[in-house]
Amino acid sequence: MLFRICAAVLACVLWCFNPAVSSAASLFPGSAPNDLGIKEEHLSPCPVTPNCVVSEETDATHAIAPISYTGDRQQVRQALEDVLGVVPRTKIVEATDRYIRAESSSRLLGFVDDVEFYFPEDENIIHIRSASRLGESDLGVNKRRLEQIRLALQDLELSPKM
Repeated sequence: MLFRICAAVLACVLWCFNPAVSSAASLFPGSAPNDLGIKEEHLSPCPVTPNCVVSEETDATHAIAPISYTGDRQQVRQALEDVLGVVPRTKIVEATDRYIRAESSSRLLGFVDDVEFYFPEDENIIHIRSASRLGESDLGVNKRRLEQIRLALQDLELSPKM
């Protein structure tokens, strides 16, 4: 938390001296972790820091429900890509039939979160994971983002209402 506060102060100082820096698109992008992706039919567990949520095999602090869906997996996968296309400051960086990874950047300082979606073969669910690359607290941003994506899929009537 202190790191993010210091970073915010730094961004304000930089903006005061150069207003062109106001879009902090990548002041603090961090590096993508090596453990992203599907490993042994699972997404990676969360680190001990509270800035991550995952829908598989985790403790209560990091838990989020997977996204259930009805209908054709490829149709839902395409709808998810469409939804991600309108999430602010989010870009898809990897997509296969069973997996989508996106990067979402914070508005002010460009902190990057890695957002993952895994479509298991035999289930009508999408396992989800979202984790901040830097810092410790995300103030619940990762969980809120995934819940908003879940709601968007529900609005498209591809996911049952909870």
